[in-house]
Amino acid sequence: MTLAHRPGGHSAARRRALLGRATLTWPGLAYITAFMAVPVLLVLGFSFLTRGRFGGVVAPFTLDNFARAVEPVYLRIYAVSLLIAAATTALALLIGYPTAYAISRLPARWRTVALICIVLPFWTSFLIRTYAWILLLNSEGPVNRTLLEIGLIGAPLRLLYTPGAVIVGLLYAYLPLVVLPVYAALDRLDPLLREAAMNLGASRARTFWDITLPLTIPGALIGAIFVFVPSLGNFVVPELLGGGKTVMIGNLIRDQFLEARDWPFGAVLALMMIAVLLGAFAGQAAIARRINGTARA
Repeated sequence: MTLAHRPGGHSAARRRALLGRATLTWPGLAYITAFMAVPVLLVLGFSFLTRGRFGGVVAPFTLDNFARAVEPVYLRIYAVSLLIAAATTALALLIGYPTAYAISRLPARWRTVALICIVLPFWTSFLIRTYAWILLLNSEGPVNRTLLEIGLIGAPLRLLYTPGAVIVGLLYAYLPLVVLPVYAALDRLDPLLREAAMNLGASRARTFWDITLPLTIPGALIGAIFVFVPSLGNFVVPELLGGGKTVMIGNLIRDQFLEARDWPFGAVLALMMIAVLLGAFAGQAAIARRINGTARA
């Protein structure tokens, strides 16, 4: 009689399997608990406290921080942040998807070269790359000089310290985060599906719209989340390329913790941003499940 057929054999095997999985998963769970769950719970606790006279948090518990967070001046900052993050994400998809598609159509040996070129900016400092845009966009920079030399403008354009400059900086910083997941989705796509569609008389455009695009939307959604999330919370690019004139929620949270020393209000703002990001993740997961369910059907 084998172990599996002995009385209690299945239970023992199941316990060993559970113990093995627990052994492999507890380091990750411990890391998430220590560096994600605990900080979020601390932020949640701070949000109900009161700012101390010299900073920090003191009792009593209050809901005034939540009421303050929905004042019109802050609602405007939320709206600007969402618009800039959404515009950056939309542009990243419009540029990143065709780029990933073009890379996927290259010969195998050139795909690696193209992907290295895509990730190459990540090998340099984020601050250096952002400062480079200050040189490019200022009134005496190469962009304005080129436009003046070819006669498209008569005077230097005000490109720097505008919301447009912030979007450009964020787009440049996070564009590879769209290209890579979309390329991965295209690379996993079964070429026989496109071949079958074309054998049945579908044109290249029809094959793309009916086969390639629907099956790669989950990868595009992942890329969109990868761009939207850091864009919404970024405070370096708005500070440098926006010149402090374009205030986003990331700048507001940083200022509350580091300058105003109002930790309870900063905690409320951080919780609001976390809620928005969780909503974005939930929406992406719901759309992906719906697309996968339709594909299986």
